[in-house]
Amino acid sequence: MKLKTVKTLLEAEVIYEDAAESEELEIKNACGADLMSDVLAFSNHKTLLLTGLTNPQVVRTAEMIGLKVIIFARGKKPQIETISLANQLNIFLYSTEKPLFEACGLLYKNGIGPEEMNYIETSK
Repeated sequence: MKLKTVKTLLEAEVIYEDAAESEELEIKNACGADLMSDVLAFSNHKTLLLTGLTNPQVVRTAEMIGLKVIIFARGKKPQIETISLANQLNIFLYSTEKPLFEACGLLYKNGIGPEEMNYIETSK
């Protein structure tokens, strides 16, 4: 799904983006989390991050795994340091008034799923 469609579905407000680049950006998966350790463990570069956290650590986490888009839930706005860091790293930031659960549900309902996981079964 194109990022512009995601923004429309979530009624997202732009905080920072490169308009030319964001126009054609394709989103394959989404992750809704406030624990950055979960994001590190279960996300990849084609994933969009939905979170309620607004500190610079969210952007650092996104950078580590190559995420390009962060959407803040519940109308939260990031700290100025977070916006500045996202700008330096060219990571797009948006805000939606929707709660995290609803935002994830809307994306799932419209074809954006979670990251495909390859779980390893252990013998009992």
